[in-house]
Amino acid sequence: MPMPIQRRVLMIVHNPTVPAAGGRTLTAALGWNDPGMLAERYCADVAECSHGLADFRVVERIDVDGFPVKLDGFAYTPDDYLRNWQRRTGWHRPDGVDYLRLIAEFDLTARIASGAIDEVWLFGGPYFGYYESIMGGPGAVVCNAPPLRGAEAAGRRFVIMGFNYERGVGEMLEDLGHRAESILSHAYRHTADADNLWERFTRHERTHPGQAECGTVHFAPNSERDYDWGNPRPVVSRSRAWLRFPDLEATARREACAEWGNGDIRRHHLWWLSRFPHIDGASGGVAWNWWEPVVDPERLR
Repeated sequence: MPMPIQRRVLMIVHNPTVPAAGGRTLTAALGWNDPGMLAERYCADVAECSHGLADFRVVERIDVDGFPVKLDGFAYTPDDYLRNWQRRTGWHRPDGVDYLRLIAEFDLTARIASGAIDEVWLFGGPYFGYYESIMGGPGAVVCNAPPLRGAEAAGRRFVIMGFNYERGVGEMLEDLGHRAESILSHAYRHTADADNLWERFTRHERTHPGQAECGTVHFAPNSERDYDWGNPRPVVSRSRAWLRFPDLEATARREACAEWGNGDIRRHHLWWLSRFPHIDGASGGVAWNWWEPVVDPERLR
């Protein structure tokens, strides 16, 4: 069994006080989730679905009484943001946050280079401008966002996650799932079709009729459209074979949404992630423990 991979996390929470809401924080004013609770439950879920191999630990938390600055220099005021949310309009474009400004503000490349932290989790609300995940450092690759250039002083690859405290742990697992999709697609980019385990893992009924395996983050084995995790239509699938990897010759069986949570986002993503190969060994230059490159991008070839 592979050794667990521990990741030291810096958690940065943008949660401004809102004068128009009596000086309460944004999360309190709008009844949104507590970031600390989200982080705790996410760490526990990831440890569970990775079979104990992904050990994320928040070693430092910074709370910011303000909004992140966007690429064009714009930043919301708390009262303007609250007004926009109540009216569901007025959002600034372009939306994207200035990552290099955040890196400079919190000295992130030096923290990564020193080994004090391994990755960063940003917590904020809708329209804060975060990507779900982005990779920086030397040799950074697509990670559900274009590679972040300008952070090479970190000396190694690192990931910045962008979590939304208006949503739940299921959506955090979805962010991780898209991170995994990007990293594993890159890992298998030069692998011949017959040996491309990632291509096989992600098969579902729409792409491979009668040959479904585990599907993708958005598509369960029987999904007919994005996010269709609650589809009751049974299809033939070999998803259970991945729990016995590398023996993938299990007899196909009929499966439907009861297998992966009846449409519940968190339960589907835990089901999907738990089927990642997680043993010693390798083929085609890719480890049979998929959690290695997903958790630590320095192990990505």
